[in-house]
Amino acid sequence: MSNKVYAFRDKVNLTFFPKHQDAIYRRLEDKHTSVEVDEDPLGTLMTINLGPQHPATHGVLRCVIQVNGELILKSVVDVGYLHRGVEKLAENKTYQEFMPYTDRMDYLAPYSNNVAWCLAVEKLAGVEVPYRAQWIRTIACEMARISAHLLWLGTMVMDAGAISMFLWTFRERENLYDLFDKMAGVRFTVSHCRIGGIQYDLSDDIRKGIINWKENFKKEFKSWKKLLTNNGIWYRRNIGIGVVSKEDAIAMGFTGPSLRASGVPHDIRLFEPYLVYDKLDFDIPVRDEGDCFARFQIRMEEIAQSIRLLDQLLESIPSGDIRADNAKHTYPSKNEVYYSMEGMIHDFMMTDMGVCPPKGAEIYSAIEGPKGELGFHLISDGTGSPWRCKIKSPSFSNLQMLEKMLEGSMIADTVVLIGSIDPVMGEADK
Repeated sequence: MSNKVYAFRDKVNLTFFPKHQDAIYRRLEDKHTSVEVDEDPLGTLMTINLGPQHPATHGVLRCVIQVNGELILKSVVDVGYLHRGVEKLAENKTYQEFMPYTDRMDYLAPYSNNVAWCLAVEKLAGVEVPYRAQWIRTIACEMARISAHLLWLGTMVMDAGAISMFLWTFRERENLYDLFDKMAGVRFTVSHCRIGGIQYDLSDDIRKGIINWKENFKKEFKSWKKLLTNNGIWYRRNIGIGVVSKEDAIAMGFTGPSLRASGVPHDIRLFEPYLVYDKLDFDIPVRDEGDCFARFQIRMEEIAQSIRLLDQLLESIPSGDIRADNAKHTYPSKNEVYYSMEGMIHDFMMTDMGVCPPKGAEIYSAIEGPKGELGFHLISDGTGSPWRCKIKSPSFSNLQMLEKMLEGSMIADTVVLIGSIDPVMGEADK
């Protein structure tokens, strides 16, 4: 396949807005830097809290900022308000029991979390997954990517002051949730994956439903791109705001769309393929500007690429099993449980003990989630629960850059800066 990384080298077209050209170019050229202030004899500086109860912080994120008028001089980001001990929970559950907890991490793309966890456990235990199950997982992952980016788009535009886009994106997410409901029996926190495969097969009716939604969504998405890309207000709220250089992006651990918006062409789907991505043809968009507008454009293009992937995936789904045929690795089907003694015993043993990887086995496995690299580091002690579980979550990685992005910016830019890196605190506070 001709997978490739390609860069958008086009400059922003300002000919639509001649009145704004000077102001936008001044913003691009004006490089604010953080200011060290030891004394404040006039009492003009103020320290304020943005969050943790704030509608635009995308969860309980607290930003303590020192301001001089509207200019942010210093900032401290506090991410400790939603600590749920997910890693320790994983160490006290069987591998399959932990599946619903992964739904609650990045709860905007739960299926991606399910897949990341299953791939890690399967790598640890040496489980072979049927090809059809891998294909269906890939379909669901790209649907989850679109769903997550739709919520990012609606909320970021709403944070900037526009409401209509939020309503339109949520309408399309509702349509996607209806499809997940038919596929997994649950709309939101799906837990559809199983170690060794998936719970339910993808019927032809569901496949046709996804195709119908996809064809209608293409028209909607085209109109959204036209509305925002040529919008003067949207330009001025994003261009030149929160610029992150390639060097800073790498040094501070940026990942996903935020990393690619700073000129680093890295995507795990291409460079370390998993599932069936090596069988598909798609491109990795990259931009050099590193500002909020570049991050917006990368995610918009990623939605288009996900649609392109779905076009290929839905065209020909291979036949075959959806779960590994191994009683030590995966749950039996419900038909086996209900109608055979062996199936009932098998189900009981999997629930009681679960998958037991070899003692001392240690792996790291990662996927390219909607927000970036989502990885699990697992160590086995030979039982049905991991001895150690550490999670590399993209929201936590990307938030490391927020302090530097805030310093030198204006207070009004904070909501756009936070929205542009798209954090979810459910996976940042592990």
